[in-house]
Amino acid sequence: MKPSALHPGERIVLEPQGLDALIDLLARSGYRVIGPRVRDGCVVYDEVASTQDLPSGWTDEQTPDSYRLKKRRDQAYFGYSVGSHSWKQFLHPPHLTIFRARRNGSGLQILPPAAETPKYAFLGVRPCDLAAISYQDRVLLEGKHPDATYAARRKNCFIVAVNCSDSGGNCFCASMGVGPRAAAPFDLALTEVVGKTRHFFVCEIGSGAGAEAASHLPSEPATDEHVGAEEAVLSRAAAQMGKALTTEGLKESLQASYESAHWEAVAERCLTCGNCTSVCPTCFCTTVEDYTDLTGESAERRRRWDSCFTLDFSYIFGGSVRTSAAARYRQWLMHKLANWEDQFGTPGCVGCGRCITWCPVGIDIAKEAETIRAGASPGKEQARGNP
Repeated sequence: MKPSALHPGERIVLEPQGLDALIDLLARSGYRVIGPRVRDGCVVYDEVASTQDLPSGWTDEQTPDSYRLKKRRDQAYFGYSVGSHSWKQFLHPPHLTIFRARRNGSGLQILPPAAETPKYAFLGVRPCDLAAISYQDRVLLEGKHPDATYAARRKNCFIVAVNCSDSGGNCFCASMGVGPRAAAPFDLALTEVVGKTRHFFVCEIGSGAGAEAASHLPSEPATDEHVGAEEAVLSRAAAQMGKALTTEGLKESLQASYESAHWEAVAERCLTCGNCTSVCPTCFCTTVEDYTDLTGESAERRRRWDSCFTLDFSYIFGGSVRTSAAARYRQWLMHKLANWEDQFGTPGCVGCGRCITWCPVGIDIAKEAETIRAGASPGKEQARGNP
């Protein structure tokens, strides 16, 4: 049975074939449908054509500096937490040509880059990543100088969120107030329920575009029983949350701990590799580089992601402002959990845990923040590794 009219805030129920119908509908509407896939031993985000491409039957195990995929006992499509990819790479691309120039007689001709504004549909956006997109909106859209590339890509984006059914070992999104239920703006939000006799999705409609799409799908109205099953899934995910971070008073504690000895303790382990900033869904820093060919006839200006862990990031005339690992780690954590709030009204962390998982030495942002709050530095043996 298909509802005759749907509105934001309503819930319907989709069978797995309804998810296939949604993917097909979005593709026929001109969207590039991006969703989770298993590749190279990890869940990544790439183009999907049907539910056959989704990581059905897979989950992940995450601990500090460790990520492993393993098979599930069921065929859940979204039974994992997050991989190293985030949706940032599609909206705020890691490499971008700003302009090209070539010699034209005695002068230069400036050539704008080829226009490329993909129309994306994101399928499987976790609540933490959904919040991260809203944070990047604040940074890249709402200031005095909006980022034109981000604005163009974000404008036509259709978002299908997926509420968390299984929390990862490094997740603490509940502490950051962004999960396990999707709260930031979305078009549709799915909660996957894998029961003994039935596998279905409770679908919440979040926008007019979502209502229009859902009206074309094979569905049935959600009953109290369906909603109860959804709540049970979300309660289980919240109870499984691998970590917690107390945020009340955290900003003030961190900003009062600029001279804490613990920054040096962290620096004994930190490789300043920038992995944490690369996988972070909210980091937005970039640098600009100029390239010329060997003949000097043409040149390009390119923008690429940058990291506050590099020496060049804080370079000014005379050298880098932050020459030590301690100073660079302090800059990153302080901005993420304290100064970001002064700038944009929220912390810059969504509790996805990626920076913990993909840190080569397993530095745990939640533990480090709590240690700084406590005003104590652990002993040397504890400082060299996470228990």
